[in-house]
Amino acid sequence: IVVADVPAVPSANLGPVRFVSVYVPNGGKDYEAKMRFFGQLQRWMAETIQSGTALVLCGDINVAREERDVHPRERKPNQIGTRPEERDLFGVMLEAGVTDVGRTLDPDNDALFTWWAPWRSLRQRNIGWRIDYVLATSTVASLARTCVSRREFGTSDHAPVVATFLP
Repeated sequence: IVVADVPAVPSANLGPVRFVSVYVPNGGKDYEAKMRFFGQLQRWMAETIQSGTALVLCGDINVAREERDVHPRERKPNQIGTRPEERDLFGVMLEAGVTDVGRTLDPDNDALFTWWAPWRSLRQRNIGWRIDYVLATSTVASLARTCVSRREFGTSDHAPVVATFLP
């Protein structure tokens, strides 16, 4: 899949469902490039969904969708990853027809963090950000049974986010 001038988006079809893994640039070195990529991804998603394709998009979106998706100790005014224009583009993606599976299954959890600054103690104490997501079109999202951040696994500064879908 090629998203305009954006590098190919890895994907695989499993029956009628397209699975896509994506990394949205964090924007620290080139914020405008992040916004262009994000806009192109949002347009590609809308076109894909409008075509009737069932979709699961997962990966590092590099945006904390809501204020509660950043631990209070990590919040700073106008920081990249929390800016209104980033959250607005993320909102447009959701409005195009995908569900945030993790938040839907655990709507009251204010500690769904998936990324921690590279200090092990922050990960251990779960002082982080929620920037990794599993997004799915409604037909697929309705089959979701779990979606959890597995912060106890791995050595990366990101936790694996694992979703289970069952008919």
